Amino acid sequence: METNERNFRADRYTPGNASKQQQQQADLWEIKTLERFANFTHPMPIDKEVSWDKSRIIMSKTDKFGIIEYANDTFIDVSGYEEHELMGMPHSIVRHPEMPKVLFKVLWDNLLAGNVVKPVVKNLSKSGRYYWVIADFEIKRNDKGEITSFYSRRKAVAPEVVAKVEGLYRKLLQIEQTSGVGASEKYLLGYLEDLNMSYNELIEHLVMEYTPGLKGSKPAQSAPAAQAQQSHSEPEPEKKGFFSRFFGW
Repeated sequence: METNERNFRADRYTPGNASKQQQQQADLWEIKTLERFANFTHPMPIDKEVSWDKSRIIMSKTDKFGIIEYANDTFIDVSGYEEHELMGMPHSIVRHPEMPKVLFKVLWDNLLAGNVVKPVVKNLSKSGRYYWVIADFEIKRNDKGEITSFYSRRKAVAPEVVAKVEGLYRKLLQIEQTSGVGASEKYLLGYLEDLNMSYNELIEHLVMEYTPGLKGSKPAQSAPAAQAQQSHSEPEPEKKGFFSRFFGW
């Protein structure tokens, strides 16, 4: 199996209770997408940051499988890809190899369960340069309540926030390379239990601490360790006040 195919399959998550018809549709979609993604070569990363207006918000829309259906001008400018290069491709086209897979597993497990995670992510541009963002998601459903698509808004975060999460991500990546994603996920849960926080609460705490104008925001209440263990399946209350201020809604 080619590297792109392995990466794509690792990014694909379908609900465990998917019907046979839904699974067949997902398999057909996967075959068509793989035909295009197989010919895609990720750029070689270089240790330089993308220069961009960090007051702007990156926006995109994907289907329920993470295939890009819309990208705003900021996404196109920062990623370095043309609009036609992004459409119909998995959002992992901008995945940086230094990002641990467990973060995306947690993200997709939650999104498909109807929960929103707000990850801090290192992305890879077409030039090989990197850019760090915090992402927020809006889950779209049809009249039957079924998830149909996701809207994502991403904004730059302070260097101090990056420095804090980068050390954690490096550990998670090392564990994955040695013992697999399962071991990395257990470490992440243990790390959050030790802090008595959920992942969202950790990110909110860091962003609030290092972002001017947000220090006066009311901090999130700490979640008990038991909730941190169940963060994949139980909805976490929205902190709309804080993140609305950050994203300028």
